[in-house]
Amino acid sequence: MPQNLNLRNGTITYDNFFWLLEHADSNPADLLLGEDLLQISFCGGQYLLDAGWYGAATPHGQFAVMLVENQDWEHPLRKEYTREISRLPALLQECIDWLWHTRIAPAEADPRPLLQVVAGIVYNDRGEVLLSSRPEGKAYAGYWEFAGGKVEAGESELAALRREFAEELGIQIHSAVPWLTKTHSYEHAHVRLRFFRVPADGWRGELQAREGQQWRWQQPGRYDVSPMLPANAALLAALALPTQFSGSLNEGLHAADGFCVLPLHAANPPPGSRLLADLADLAADTPGDVRRWPLVRSPGDIAAAAAAQAEAAVWPANNATAAEQACAALAEGVPLPLVLLPANAALTAHYAERWLAAGAHAVVQGR
Repeated sequence: MPQNLNLRNGTITYDNFFWLLEHADSNPADLLLGEDLLQISFCGGQYLLDAGWYGAATPHGQFAVMLVENQDWEHPLRKEYTREISRLPALLQECIDWLWHTRIAPAEADPRPLLQVVAGIVYNDRGEVLLSSRPEGKAYAGYWEFAGGKVEAGESELAALRREFAEELGIQIHSAVPWLTKTHSYEHAHVRLRFFRVPADGWRGELQAREGQQWRWQQPGRYDVSPMLPANAALLAALALPTQFSGSLNEGLHAADGFCVLPLHAANPPPGSRLLADLADLAADTPGDVRRWPLVRSPGDIAAAAAAQAEAAVWPANNATAAEQACAALAEGVPLPLVLLPANAALTAHYAERWLAAGAHAVVQGR
């Protein structure tokens, strides 16, 4: 039966909590390789937190704490090592806090009904994006945002986008592609924002300030209007990321403008660089302002990467199953730019258009 475990910032519900050994001998060599000391189950077994002895062959020490989702031990959400058994309680607490803040608390933080909202990132022929100010009489009046509004009952997201742009700015949207999905708690509402990218040839008409608002064309990454709506901060930066890459896990990801993401486990990454990383390493220190782009393989991984404020994430699609799982994750909406990395040309040919149409930020092409 689920019970509560006290934390520094509240309580967390767990399903099962048991010591598999009453205590450890002072001589850890007496323990069997892989011997579990503790296992905690959360959310009906969705998450398992395991502490155990993994032997002298473990590169960082003999004891390990691992947090996994859906018993995926090959790709732990968190893994910590120590040579001192006395450190295990602190490591367990760190993992529990991480689970609480990145997975469980966000879902419980705002009990208000979720308001479904769409917004459009409209491009012109110069690659600029359209921002408009919120009119007087609305919450956050005067703040700059991407235009859009609430999805009405029985209305599709694309239909809502078209209606809002016609009502607010007098233009007609005829093609748009989903991109990011953000959930944000404002004072006036708890909203789920679904952002669409509208290409320069995806709209027509003359812009009109039908609600007395202002509008400006802005170059991604170089914005000179303010203040910005709070929910849009990370998204504004994400718009400046390249949308075309070539490369692989071993070579890293490369864009035509010189932007690159270094290979997994690259030694001594220079300050300010990007680095492919395992999700479990995302919380590690990043000297020199190195930004990690974690490898993700599930919606839970994506949520964890977003909670850790990753700039973007990379989904390696090694087979058709992983490719279909990526399609499903994109259909649900992703909160940060997701780059698909197919293992071969056949997967690229079969899935690239589907991924991009579903909201992928980019699909890596082999070099």
